[in-house]
Amino acid sequence: MKKVELSIPDMQSAHCQTRVNSAVQGIAGITIEKIESGKLFINYEDDNEKKEVIETIEKAGYKVADNITQDSSCATGCCGN
Repeated sequence: MKKVELSIPDMQSAHCQTRVNSAVQGIAGITIEKIESGKLFINYEDDNEKKEVIETIEKAGYKVADNITQDSSCATGCCGN
């Protein structure tokens, strides 16, 4: 499984976090790890799921800024080795 941290600058209030959470929850193959002010952390299997999450967030009225991908599959080995 892959992890990604999405930066959503306009998602600051609890209300906005709830809206984004509700929108993303219904996407198959996605697990929400954590949601906090301006950030959403998800787990996903393939890049199409990640793309669908970003599109869903944008349809809900929020801009997704640059994101930092963290791959937990250890495809390159542990500790980057």
